[in-house]
Order: sequence, then structure tokens, then C-alpha cells
Amino acid sequence: QVQLVESGGGLVQAGGSLRLSCARSGRTISGYSMGWFRQAPGKEREFVAAINWNGANTYYADSVKGRFTISRDNAKNTVYLQMNSLKPEDTAVYYCAARRGIATMSSRDFDSWGQGTQVTVSS
Repeated sequence: QVQLVESGGGLVQAGGSLRLSCARSGRTISGYSMGWFRQAPGKEREFVAAINWNGANTYYADSVKGRFTISRDNAKNTVYLQMNSLKPEDTAVYYCAARRGIATMSSRDFDSWGQGTQVTVSS
């Protein structure tokens, strides 16, 4: 399994921005497709965004399209989630995940997970 550590969460007002980071300490993320998922209290974990191992393709949930951007920097072993125009409904714990092969939108396809970072958007 790949050990992942998320950071960058926090409290922000509606309309604000945050950038989440997910790092694999000391080891490369090359060859791994990366995804971001989120889970709000009392709800199922849901897909947010994913990026292929080669960075050629990105995928987004309809609820975040046009507001969130996923990117990766293999040299820094880090994947990012830039979140703009945040809404109270974006409040959740955000998880980073990794898998070999192409990116998918299903959490069941990812086999390595971070511990999560809390994002809270106030109205």
C-alpha cells in the first residue's frame, strides 16, 4: 500500500478557496492514478476528482465541475485539489487515494488512502 498524507483543510467562508495537498512521503507517485473523495457526516463517501497516472486525463463530479481543479506534481510526489467558490455543501472530510492503472470514479477501485483532512465552509 501507498502511504498518503493530506493537508490544507480548514475553515473558510462561502465563496472562498482552499488548496488541498496529498503527499507520499519519500516515495514517488509516478505510475499511480490519484483521486480525491469526500465524506460528510451521515453520508456515504463520494467521488470528487481524479487524475490519471500520466496526468493526461482528469475527472470531476458534476457538483464540483468548474470550481475544483485536480493536478499533480510527480517531482514533488504530490497531488493537489484547488477548490474555489466553496459552498457550505462542500463541507466534509476530504480523502486522497491512489491506485495503479487508470483513474476511476469509484472508491472501491482505490486501494491506498490517506487519513483525511477536514474542510468546513461557513455560510
